[in-house]
Amino acid sequence: MLLIAEDGEQLGVTPLPEALTIARERELDLVEVAPNANPPVCRIMDFKRHEYEEQQRRKESRRKSTQVVIKEMKFRPKIDIHDYTTKMRHVERFLGEGNKVKLTIMFRGREMAHPELGLRILERIADEVSGIAIVESAPRQDGRNMTMVLHPTAKGGRKPKGGSTGGGKSAPPTADRGALTEAAADASPEPVAATTEVASSEEGAA
Repeated sequence: MLLIAEDGEQLGVTPLPEALTIARERELDLVEVAPNANPPVCRIMDFKRHEYEEQQRRKESRRKSTQVVIKEMKFRPKIDIHDYTTKMRHVERFLGEGNKVKLTIMFRGREMAHPELGLRILERIADEVSGIAIVESAPRQDGRNMTMVLHPTAKGGRKPKGGSTGGGKSAPPTADRGALTEAAADASPEPVAATTEVASSEEGAA
């Protein structure tokens, strides 16, 4: 076998009995590290210490490879201020926990003729959470939905500069009454109820 010392020095091809004697004299273990090599490679080491160091490396690797979770929050283009504030609290909590957040604007009926209302909401949200998140995926239209993905910049970062958590004092971007009036004139006569659903993965969290 090819024998390697504990400090990495190659001791050359050595018979097994002689390698065991050298390891015992140094009060260490003889460990086969490359059984398929020709000749096989063995190393003199403190095997218990080697196992401990391997465990520590695996733990450190698991800590660094944090699992990325994507949460989804859905909005309507004509959401009212109460629902907007409630949903923003969830968005900020998700980001604060280190999760990505997918924002979805759901259009119905003639609301499809006014995508700018959905875009305005997404831009407002991105601005309000700019202290704790960045836009990973810019707003894009996907059928009847418009989506955008936020990526947290730091877990538990500082509060966003917007006022969505300030007791409902911040109006949603659809507070532009002129735009809403124009949109309402073209929209379906059926009343559109503001959605209050939270991401399915977070049901009951509120």
